[in-house]
Amino acid sequence: MKSNLPSINELVQDVKSANSAKQEARNWEEVKQRHELEAYQLIRISELSKLTTLSKSCINLWVAQGKLIPPIVLSPTVKVWKLQNVMDWIEAKGVNK
Repeated sequence: MKSNLPSINELVQDVKSANSAKQEARNWEEVKQRHELEAYQLIRISELSKLTTLSKSCINLWVAQGKLIPPIVLSPTVKVWKLQNVMDWIEAKGVNK
């Protein structure tokens, strides 16, 4: 009589596949969480300058001319940009293409 039960090797392979899928899901969740946090991260003009390789004076000029997205003004001396908005602006300029 033939048994319908899987062999030990088949069970081991199923466990390995399940563990692999579980690890991939964990990795995906970590990437997703980092991306979600990045969407809300605020950067100051010095980080924006490093990211875009534009000088601070050029950034201020381009903001005044409407060529660059305007900052969020937190106080008279503190201006920040949302990192995701900056990344979207860079993408729209075709820099990454």
